[in-house]
Amino acid sequence: MRIIFKHTWIALVAISLMGISCTKDFAEMNTNPNATAAATPQTLLGPTLLSLVNANLNRAMRINHDLMQVTVTTSESREFHRYVIRPTESDYMWRNWYLQLTNIRDIYSSATITQQAGYQTYQAISLILDAWVSSMITDMYGDVPYFESNLGKEGNIQPKFDAQKDIYADLFKKLDTANVRLALNINLPDTSSTADPLFKGSANKWRRFGNSLYLRLLMRASGKASSGAVAKIKEMINVNAAAYPIMTSNDYSAVLPIGGAIPLMSEFAQYRDLDFSGGKGYAEFFINNLNAWIDPRLTKIATALGLGGGYLGMTSGYGTGDAPEIMSTYLNSLKTDAHLGNIMNYAELQFILAEAALKGYISGSPKTYYDAGVQNAITWWGLAVPAGHLDKEDVKWNEAASFDNKMEQILLQKYYTLFFTDFQSWSEYRRTGHPVLPVGPGVQNNGKMPSRFVYPINTMATNPVHYQEAVDAMGGDDINVKVWWNQPE
Repeated sequence: MRIIFKHTWIALVAISLMGISCTKDFAEMNTNPNATAAATPQTLLGPTLLSLVNANLNRAMRINHDLMQVTVTTSESREFHRYVIRPTESDYMWRNWYLQLTNIRDIYSSATITQQAGYQTYQAISLILDAWVSSMITDMYGDVPYFESNLGKEGNIQPKFDAQKDIYADLFKKLDTANVRLALNINLPDTSSTADPLFKGSANKWRRFGNSLYLRLLMRASGKASSGAVAKIKEMINVNAAAYPIMTSNDYSAVLPIGGAIPLMSEFAQYRDLDFSGGKGYAEFFINNLNAWIDPRLTKIATALGLGGGYLGMTSGYGTGDAPEIMSTYLNSLKTDAHLGNIMNYAELQFILAEAALKGYISGSPKTYYDAGVQNAITWWGLAVPAGHLDKEDVKWNEAASFDNKMEQILLQKYYTLFFTDFQSWSEYRRTGHPVLPVGPGVQNNGKMPSRFVYPINTMATNPVHYQEAVDAMGGDDINVKVWWNQPE
């Protein structure tokens, strides 16, 4: 099933509120006989971005936050905080991501065919979004259909699975190509800029986002020498930085401005307060660090308790039937807070560069990047950095600390910048082991953080030959099989 909206964003929201969630097989995700083959880039871009961000928010709240001890649920049917991910959970994001990947690739083909004003920029936007979505798919599942995916209308309904190593290599090529095309600095025409809710047609902002995303993916692959990621990071930051502009302030962050109204209605806008903030609370790990830092972000995201206005968390990984009392929860104002539309922000980039400098991939001081990340993570929320914040004992950069402790500092701060950002904090934890999370008394899976989603059950049934090839290549199909970038070199 492929969804194309030819007219207004009202249609998008109306359909999404009716609960459109594909439950057909993989073939139907790749083609829709009732859809127009002539959809223009400007009719596809906005709805595609909104669908992606909202699907990511849905599962960030349901799965990622409980896995990564942002929150703890009291429902015994959801055991993510115990490292239990049932096979039925695999289907939702697979379908949503592949569904929108069809639209993303149609943006490219339509721009190429029509060659209307700004078509090179639309091509580049398509390549950047393709890299973003494809990276999420392969990071969560491992080897997946990529080179032959989304070709149902061409008759390929059983695509082969590609090795993650090869997928990443092609993502790097796409981001390089996007950078070159956006260097032409052709903004989308005035008649189309309203169709770009992310950057309003700015080629410069899309270029900086694409290159910043490139650094995210290069860092993820940097542990694999064969990827060439370390050399590319150095080229982008030290050797040929002028050719690879990146985000330079919060103003360049990739944040879809979702809220409570059409056309950019948040996934959570029509949730009842009980459905959004009830039945779960923040985890002790998440709250305790913010308390130790006296971090002003608490006032934006968490409910205060009692007359004293303090913040408390819950024990993650509690035993069966031993749910703790709910303490601080999501503030209901988050339901329509535009910050939840985050795809990638400037603070995350600074922590990527801090890690790169710490590891010697680039020149410069890790402290400089770290301090910038800490400050901008707060100001991004529209808050002032408290006086002396960078000198607080639990915040200040410790030059004398061990390498591992410095990694912990960087990744702990980065963890908070990834609040509600799809599955990024889980991917970073799998890659680095940071931040170090406590293990609760009821944790299962031998106390090990899961390494991936298993493949969807429908995919096993509808593409059995290529599914089995992928399982054999990866060494199994369970939550503990490591993806390529997470395997030791």
